[in-house]
Amino acid sequence: MDTSDIIPFTSEQFGTVRTIEEDGRVIFCGKDVAAALGYAKPNNALNAHCKGDALIRGITDNLGREQQARFITEGDLYRLIASSKLPSAQQFESWVFDEVLPSIRKRGGYMAAREDETPEQIMARALMLAKDTMDRQKREIDELRPKALFADAVAASDGTCLVGELAKMLTQSGFQIGQNRLFALLREEGYLGKSGSNRNVPIQRYVEQGLFRIKETAITHSDGHVTLTRTTKVTGKGQAYFMARYCGEAA
Repeated sequence: MDTSDIIPFTSEQFGTVRTIEEDGRVIFCGKDVAAALGYAKPNNALNAHCKGDALIRGITDNLGREQQARFITEGDLYRLIASSKLPSAQQFESWVFDEVLPSIRKRGGYMAAREDETPEQIMARALMLAKDTMDRQKREIDELRPKALFADAVAASDGTCLVGELAKMLTQSGFQIGQNRLFALLREEGYLGKSGSNRNVPIQRYVEQGLFRIKETAITHSDGHVTLTRTTKVTGKGQAYFMARYCGEAA
């Protein structure tokens, strides 16, 4: 891969994250992301948390040496963010999804001028990029139709849904899963409590991030004693998050 295909983004807080736009999607240099999220051993973090296929691409390091680097999809980016213990992980997520991705998608493509190119070569490459951009935009329109239906469904509700309803949304978008399996997956990945009274109850960190709400209901029994039940509800933000996490790689 030509190094001009690399799109670097630099933050004073998180350093530089290299990205590549290809086949209508953006992929991220895994080592850059892991380092920005505070993982002491980035390669170990990638092996532990990234579930997608290894996307090996050629890059040039700071010393000008050609190297092979592992790039990751948005789905694996979410997994690294969710597993990071860095207090600023949520700020990193906001930087990537509020600044980096919109910047790439707004320009519809990326083309760096090369010193050895003639004006005719630059024009030819620009025309090729324009065609690629139009093809990509057409694919995105087709891919976004089911997501638009999902967004409409969220807007029409009170903004929250049960885990079983989220499982149906995921299944309709290509991630085949039922309610019980989704509960198990959310427990396994650390979003919900695993045992005792906290089983299937959201971890406080993800409540504070706005992914879940807990609905508490007081039940008065025939003998007069009162028990409190807690129901896990997924917010609109949480629904979008898990749709991207589990269906993003197929989209």
